[in-house]
Amino acid sequence: MSEVADLEIGLRRSTEGYAVELRFSDPSSETDIRPSQSSSAQAHFDSTRLNDLALDPAAYGQALGGMLFADPRLLADFSRCRAAAQAQGYALRLRLLIAPDAVELQALRWETLRDPSDGVSLAIGEQIYLVRSMLSGDWQPVRLRARSALRALVVIASPADLARYTLSPLDVDAERDLALAGLGSIPADVIAGSTRPTLDAIITRLRDGYDIFYLICHGGITHGDSWLALEDAQGNTDHVPGVDLARRIGELAQRPRLALLVSCQSGGDGGTSALNALAPRLAEVGVPAVIAMQGVISVDTARAFVSTFCRELGRDGAIDRATSVARGAVRDRPDGWMPALYSRLRNGKIWYVPGFGDTSDTFEKWPTLLRSIQDGRCTPILGFGLLESLVGTSREIARRWSDTYRYPLAHANREDLPQVAQFLAVNQGGTFVLSELTKTVRQELHRRFENGTDAAASSSTATLDYLLSAAVTQQATRDPFSPHRVLASLPFPLYINTSPDSLLAAALTEAGKTPISDICAWNDSIKPAKKTVIGNLTPERPLVYYLFGRLADPESLVITEDDYFSYLISLSRDRKLVPNVVRGLLTENALLFLGFRLEDWSFRVLFHSVMSEEVRNRRLRNTHVAVQIDLDEHQVAQPDQARRYIEKYFGDADVSIYWGSAEDFLRELAERSSGANNG
Repeated sequence: MSEVADLEIGLRRSTEGYAVELRFSDPSSETDIRPSQSSSAQAHFDSTRLNDLALDPAAYGQALGGMLFADPRLLADFSRCRAAAQAQGYALRLRLLIAPDAVELQALRWETLRDPSDGVSLAIGEQIYLVRSMLSGDWQPVRLRARSALRALVVIASPADLARYTLSPLDVDAERDLALAGLGSIPADVIAGSTRPTLDAIITRLRDGYDIFYLICHGGITHGDSWLALEDAQGNTDHVPGVDLARRIGELAQRPRLALLVSCQSGGDGGTSALNALAPRLAEVGVPAVIAMQGVISVDTARAFVSTFCRELGRDGAIDRATSVARGAVRDRPDGWMPALYSRLRNGKIWYVPGFGDTSDTFEKWPTLLRSIQDGRCTPILGFGLLESLVGTSREIARRWSDTYRYPLAHANREDLPQVAQFLAVNQGGTFVLSELTKTVRQELHRRFENGTDAAASSSTATLDYLLSAAVTQQATRDPFSPHRVLASLPFPLYINTSPDSLLAAALTEAGKTPISDICAWNDSIKPAKKTVIGNLTPERPLVYYLFGRLADPESLVITEDDYFSYLISLSRDRKLVPNVVRGLLTENALLFLGFRLEDWSFRVLFHSVMSEEVRNRRLRNTHVAVQIDLDEHQVAQPDQARRYIEKYFGDADVSIYWGSAEDFLRELAERSSGANNG
């Protein structure tokens, strides 16, 4: 996919009608451009005239464009932004952002919009993507997934008594075949036929963590509220309010990344109840991308649109581009304008292809990395990211604490766990933070794995380490490439663990090895346990070194800002707090970072605490350092910037960044390592 420039068209109420604001983002620039010529532009929309043109989508779109760009200064600025994107070979993403005080504008048929100067459609093809930007109170970060890890849930509801409501039955087998064919290589589970698509059944399956929710059923809007014709336990019609489905999906720990609603009026009925439709409600509760139908769409048009959309989505994972191309495929149909995309994704993607951020398709230094691992000259450093699939991200924990205890400082810091933990420590005391962390992790484990943990794990007396181990066992039934098990299978003599769990030690023991553990005694409260005799480290007798404490020793945990500062001060005063053998391997070996983000306190403090100038200088001799950074939705377009940032930390050492999750990287590492050994 070519790079995409963004043009946000903001609409809000004003005393004279509707104020229109443009904001242009060039992918080659770090700043946004707000055209000044049209800064005071106003628009007026004649609903009577538009209603008269409802049966002619082309005329409707031309009239709508003329109303939006009635101010010649606004049209001139829009044309300049469009020309600037075209001149640089960029596609142009039009983000339509309608303010809450102008909600009535959501009912307009924006997907028919045309440029009044040349009549070109602004909602079809591969050069212009029209997206309805939706606001959401959901603060959960959108984490991209590898394409190979995507899963879809297809739901087809065709109740036996549809004729009672003058609705035609759906051909369940044909719809299933079309859906599975459209999804292609994306694995899909189906709820249809004898597997009754009840509301409870749908939510139960979605709780397993699907990326795409593909719903095919009858629906509509009655008295201003949306409804869906799902099924009850006997297979008859259950008219489920859209608000109920949205609420239940909003309660999920992991919501779908894309909801594809092949249901009439799921995007509105063209009336004033636009925001009561199912699509806006799903967007509001945190589904980052929703495709829905704005009216009573024909079966043939819906099938043609969805078939093209799924095929195009499989090319690059770009929802907005796929929607625009699919809408173009049905442009000649009178209802071809009905599919609408509601999205809050920055780059329009829901998946990525994991790999190194090099310009070449193949990472040339895999042999070097594999050789260093086999020779015991590579040290993995594990971050909290390896626990995120079990207990959520550190940002989610911070956000929950911020909401619960009314964190009063800058809103931007509400997701910074050390800062929020510092607030709790000051207000409630340091021991409260430790107990709150224990409570939060325990609650998350029970919430995410309540149906699969054993009786012992369900007990209130079960340790966190036991709970984590039970959750990993359940998770492994779905994914055999458990990160800790893959790491334990490889010949590392030393593991640096900045995460506080004991999962790695358990995995090493399970693999037939005899691990030893040690902890950095960075404060006087850490009880002097029996002295660990480190001795010679081997892959069969590896050391798991806890740099920032462990759950079994709460006083050793580094959580708050003060903890991190005290930790740094302690190590600066006494470098021997880190054993010589650990420092030696950190100096001589290639380093493999797993489960970190660039902005993490743990990531930054790690370098300051163990990477002295001597270590930095000697590190230049290494020919390869592999660094893995977890992806947030907006980071996928920044591999070069991130690589330069890491290189500064390493003193311009040879750094390669693998873009993807720890699971992505370790899965590929295990496969390549097995191939190298067999070869």
